[in-house]
Order: sequence, then structure tokens, then C-alpha cells
Amino acid sequence: MVKIYVDRLQSPSGSMKWSFDAIPTLIPLFQCNDPWTQKNAVTALLKCSLHEGNKALITNVGAIKSLVYVLKTETETSKQNAASALLSLALVEENRSSIRACGAILPLVSLLINGSTRGNKDTLTTLYKLYSMKQNKERVVSAVALKPLVVLVAEQGIGLAEKAMVVLSSLAVIQEGKFAIVEEGGLVALVEAIEDGSANGKEFVVLTLLQLFANCVRNRGLLVRESGIPPLVGSCSHLIWLTNGRMVLCTLLVLAGVQQPLTHSS
Repeated sequence: MVKIYVDRLQSPSGSMKWSFDAIPTLIPLFQCNDPWTQKNAVTALLKCSLHEGNKALITNVGAIKSLVYVLKTETETSKQNAASALLSLALVEENRSSIRACGAILPLVSLLINGSTRGNKDTLTTLYKLYSMKQNKERVVSAVALKPLVVLVAEQGIGLAEKAMVVLSSLAVIQEGKFAIVEEGGLVALVEAIEDGSANGKEFVVLTLLQLFANCVRNRGLLVRESGIPPLVGSCSHLIWLTNGRMVLCTLLVLAGVQQPLTHSS
């Protein structure tokens, strides 16, 4: 029966018609002992979640808690599909607090360690959506779950470094995040990324550092100690061509205490 649902959900014309029947039936199968059945049940729910009209029904039948269960216990394929389904549900702002309350953040962070490149992109995007809420930022920082994000900053050429830096920038908005990112080696990783990363990656580095330094004298001093100033200055030749790139870089250097603020001529 699960396979029939999955096959019928493949076609756009059949997805909405069958999803209303399928959703309540699929949820109990997430804890099925048969891996094939369980994987296909999660896949079917993922396909259902892609339709805006299904999202409320999915949350109303308790699917968020069941998806988090899959994140914690099942195979890598099922975990990636569960993360993608949570991403779809997290596009609705009202669902984000429920996803956090069901314990999704730590399993999502853990998934970054062993997940595939494609799956990690969805996982990072899901985390970014969840971190838009202040209490969610505090949850991940207090749980010291930042290390996988810092590690991904060094993953050049596969599209994960930039996404990881966007998530770190979001966490650096709160003071606890600024300190925790540095404690997990984030400043060192960012300095190395601005030396060795892509042109696009350098821009993300500067914007992330800007968040780390804002209203944080401690982190500015650490940049000097980590010899981060020369790479920043060296990146100017690239950033000057970006929209507001020169302004952003100059602001960063001012925060680091190595340049006077620019004066505008009248």
C-alpha cells in the first residue's frame, strides 16, 4: 500500500488527491520495523509536504514529532528525507516553534556530520529557517552544537561552506552565539576560508565576521591575535567590485580597530 501511495504521488495531478487519504495512514509507519516500508512512508510524506495545502494537515496529525523520531533512529536515507520534509514544513513560520519543541535541532546538526552533500544543503537550510527564532538560536548555542557548522566552513567547492556561514551569521546575532562560534574554532576557520576560499566564499566570510565583531570587543581582539587582518586587507581587490563590498570591508576593519571610519565629502 505504501508503494502505491509513493507511485501515485509522483504525478502532479495525483499528489493532492491521494495525499489527504495517505497522510494519516503514513505516520504510524514511521516506526515500522521493516526499513523498506519505513523509508517509503517518509518519502511519501515528503512528497505530500511539498503541496502548500497539505502542510496544515501534516502538522495536525502529529507528523513533526514522528519526523524527529526518524531523524534520531532510522537509516541515513530516511533521515535525509525527514530533514527535507521538515524543511518544507519550516517554510511556514508558525511551524518552526513546534519543530524546535519536538527536539529537531540537535538531530539535524548531527545529520551534518554523516549526511550527503545534497542532504546537507537541505539540513542547513532547515536549520537557518529554525534559527530565525531567538529561542531556537539560544537552544543550539547552549547545546554546543556548532562544531559541525564550523567544520563545513572548510568544505570548499561543494556549496556547503557558504550555507554554513549563513547559518553561523544567524547565530552570531546573539551574544552567546558570538562567543560559542569562536570557542568552537569558528574564527580560525573563517580566516583560513578568506585565504583559501572562492571569490564568492570570501564575501560570505566578511559578512559572517561582521556579525561576530558587532558589539563584541573580545572577538575583535582575537582577530588580531589570529593574524586575520592581512587576509582581510588582501580580499579588498575582490570585494571592491561587489555591491557595497568596499563599505562592508571598511566597516569590518573599523570594528577590528585597524582603520579609521570613512568620512564622506560633501
